[in-house]
Amino acid sequence: MKVAIAYEAGEPPVLEELPVPAVGPRDVLVRIAASGICHTDLNVLEGLSALPLPIALGHEGCGTVEEVGAEVRRVKPGDRVLASVAPACGTCWNCVNGISNQCELNPLVKAAERFTLPGGGRAAAVCGCGTFAEAMVVHEASVVPVRTDLADEELALLGCGVTTGLGAVLNTAAVTPGASVAVIGCGGVGQSVVQGARIAGAAVIIAVDPVPGRRAAALAAGATHAVDPGAGDPVVQVRELTSGRGADYTFEAVGRTELMVQAFAMARGHGTVTLVGMPPVGSALTLPAVQAVFSGKRLAGSVLGGAQILRDFPRFIALAESGRLDLGSMVSTRIGLADIAHGIELVARAEGVRTVIV
Repeated sequence: MKVAIAYEAGEPPVLEELPVPAVGPRDVLVRIAASGICHTDLNVLEGLSALPLPIALGHEGCGTVEEVGAEVRRVKPGDRVLASVAPACGTCWNCVNGISNQCELNPLVKAAERFTLPGGGRAAAVCGCGTFAEAMVVHEASVVPVRTDLADEELALLGCGVTTGLGAVLNTAAVTPGASVAVIGCGGVGQSVVQGARIAGAAVIIAVDPVPGRRAAALAAGATHAVDPGAGDPVVQVRELTSGRGADYTFEAVGRTELMVQAFAMARGHGTVTLVGMPPVGSALTLPAVQAVFSGKRLAGSVLGGAQILRDFPRFIALAESGRLDLGSMVSTRIGLADIAHGIELVARAEGVRTVIV
């Protein structure tokens, strides 16, 4: 089967013809129908991730189960499934205590070297998935069976970007009706934060992004205001739009530490700051200590939007089926697997909202 492999930092992925990985007792073979290209995969290619190379790329996908191991109970052949960037076994301490996005299977699942490379080397997959491929073999804890008529390219986005952004609003920050929200970064995750804020009933939703097309997309998705950081201090602009106080809730959806500091500054006293973007490995965040203490602001990291995938995938699908969550508007480009290098270039140039391999 064809698989996109990242061999060296700074180099484009290589589309290899590799043997289908062995299916272990708790593994599932999934024929992939669609996969979104996430900025995390770009971080891997640029050497900004802690993940070792070579590695199979892709972690945001959906498909159909073709084979299961002898001990698999969650899915069966023929099931349509949504892959998750974080497994959820459902039985470990973290899973039963409401933090299945920190499932104890995480290290095992993500370190599994599934692929045999030309020359005999071995490679793992991003988040234990490897969705930039014709098929993937994953632990059953990494897939959730779904029943929906959503198109493949829309459903796939729920595997990472949409759930990360939507969950950050509904789960991590718990945005309240009538609140003011500022979102820094309006790519796939940021657009999902905007939609989540609209769904939560926020009265003011401010989208901050230097790319005109992304600001326009955010306004179409439910933002009430768009801020160009190149037109003046974005913190000042956000404060002007929130009666001088700052936003009740701010979200950083890029993964850059200087923007995290901006998100902190944009929040009003006793506001909530949620960090959603994936920063480069080794980066450090520095905040003014006195303000951090006396402002009363709450700072929260958000892993996969605080999602509990067995609960949240079905409810987010229901939001999309009802029309309250617009997934179709987020798919800006569709490509084939053979065009993966071009798709990566689109993400690097911040073109569109989400490029999807179908």
